[in-house]
Amino acid sequence: MTDLAVSPSKGFSLTPQSLDEAMRFADILAKSSIVPKDFNGNPGNILVAIQWGLELGLQPMQAMQNIAVINGRPALWGDAVIALVRGSPLCEYIYETDDGHTATCRVKRRGEDEQVRTYSMDDAKLAGLQGKSGPWTQHPKRMRQMRARAFALRDVFPDVLRGMPVAEEVQDMVSERDIGAAHRPDPQQQALPTSLPAYPDEKLAEMLPTWQTAIAEDKTTPERIIKMVQSKHVLTDEQRQKIMELQPALEGQSE
Repeated sequence: MTDLAVSPSKGFSLTPQSLDEAMRFADILAKSSIVPKDFNGNPGNILVAIQWGLELGLQPMQAMQNIAVINGRPALWGDAVIALVRGSPLCEYIYETDDGHTATCRVKRRGEDEQVRTYSMDDAKLAGLQGKSGPWTQHPKRMRQMRARAFALRDVFPDVLRGMPVAEEVQDMVSERDIGAAHRPDPQQQALPTSLPAYPDEKLAEMLPTWQTAIAEDKTTPERIIKMVQSKHVLTDEQRQKIMELQPALEGQSE
């Protein structure tokens, strides 16, 4: 950095004042051993995180601690999301509760009615998250809380969050590479016999409305439903196509 403004009460600021300063700052941090692993040795990611942080009102070091890079996209950790919203004059209150099965997030934006979002273990089961190794097995209550929080704050305060997704939610999403693999299976693997039973057509017909509602509420995607079903059954090409058609059908209804 060049000239740093020093105040006896506030110390000095490390916020870059130019692109050149930002690039040098990012290079210094990339070589540090105390930055999160997503940024270690990657000044490009640091530069993007700093810019995102400035747009959200975060100082550079705050941005590095609260912005994660998941599947190639930046996301905010849940604790930073609620901190930004509570710090906004647009927020009147945020209340979070959990009854052991369903997490509830009640929020109120100034001048608007209260909004409520929930996330239950039934939702987690439908999304293929219940029993998933990692946080959903070790800390299901916390994960329910993060999902309900993400739905509520992203819906009610999109301007405060600048459209940033919530990291805990993005972590559970299937990456594009996984989706591509699901649609382009290896021919040799297709030829191998399987011991999984076929998925009944009557069961598919029964579940389609439920899945359609879940997709409409942004709780899951057709790709994740296919992956969940195929963990226990074999789907035909026609059955997979019916599931994939749920999303276009919803888009058409909203126009």
